[in-house]
Amino acid sequence: MATQYEISGATAKGIAASVERAVAEGSLAPGAALPPVRRLADDLGVSPGTVATAYKELRQRGIVATRGRGGTVVASAPAVASRRPPKVPEGLRDLAGGHPDPRLLPGLVPPSRLSPGARSHRSTPRLARLEDAVRAWLGPDGVPVEHVTFAHGALDLVGRLLSVELRPGDAVAMEDPGYHHLLDLVTALGLRMIPVAVDDEGVLPEAVRAALRAGARALVCSPRAQNPYGGRFSAERQEALLGVLREHPEVLVRGERSRVRGRRRPVADPDRRGAVALGACADGEQVPGDGPALGGRRV
Repeated sequence: MATQYEISGATAKGIAASVERAVAEGSLAPGAALPPVRRLADDLGVSPGTVATAYKELRQRGIVATRGRGGTVVASAPAVASRRPPKVPEGLRDLAGGHPDPRLLPGLVPPSRLSPGARSHRSTPRLARLEDAVRAWLGPDGVPVEHVTFAHGALDLVGRLLSVELRPGDAVAMEDPGYHHLLDLVTALGLRMIPVAVDDEGVLPEAVRAALRAGARALVCSPRAQNPYGGRFSAERQEALLGVLREHPEVLVRGERSRVRGRRRPVADPDRRGAVALGACADGEQVPGDGPALGGRRV
C-alpha cells in the first residue's frame, strides 16, 4: 500500500531531501512504498526525469530499494547482529580482542572501604572536575577543548560521531583489515565502507587519498594498537597522513590520542577546517577496550 506521507520538492535534491526527512522522522517506515515515478512527477509538477534522479540518489544512499514490479520502497533497517570472529587455529594466540593476560595484571585493591552511595552518574551526568582534567590533559596537544563529551567505550563514541556528522548512505574510509565490531557498527548505521589498506605503521596515505577521492565523508583510523595488525603511526606516517587530510578539510576524522616517539600529538591537524574528532581510552596508553572513552570535537 502506498504511503500517505506527502512528498514535496521542485528539484531532484529537494524531493530526495523530503523523503530522507520523512524516513528519519519515522513518517516513512521501512518497507513503505513510494509513489511511482510518473505519478509523483504529475503530483509535484516536475518531469519524470527529476523524480527518477531523486529516487536514484536515494537508492545510492541506501535509503530506498527497488523491488522490480513492486516499485520503490523504503529500505529495511540494516541488521545489527555482530559477525562471529574466525576461530583461532590451535597453536596461535588471539590478539584481536586487545585484552592483556589477566595473570600479568596487578591486583587492584581499594585503599579503604568504599563508602555507601549511588554508583550511577545519571543524577549528576556532568562532572565538572573530570571535564577540567580532560581539558588540562588534551589542551597542551593543541586539541580544541571547548566541548568535551564522555562515551561508554570507543564504539559508542564512534557511533555518536558518525550519527551526528553523516547521513545514511555516506561513505566511511575504514581500515582493512579492521576491528570487526566497528565494521558491524558502520553497517548498522546505514553507512557504506571504503576499505583502506594498512601496514605496520597504520593506514597507507595513498589508500586514504584514494578513498577520499572516491567520496568518503569520514575516516576512522587507529594511530596505535591497530586491530588486528597492532600497527602504530610513526612520525613520518603521521605527517604524510596530515598532508592527505589537508586536501580534504570537509572530512570528519576520528582517531585516538597517541604518542609518537615520546611526543604527544593528535592524529588530526588542529589547523584543519571542517570536523575533527579525537578519542582516547580513560587510561590513555593501553590497548583500547570497552572502558570509558572521551572526545573533543569542533566544526
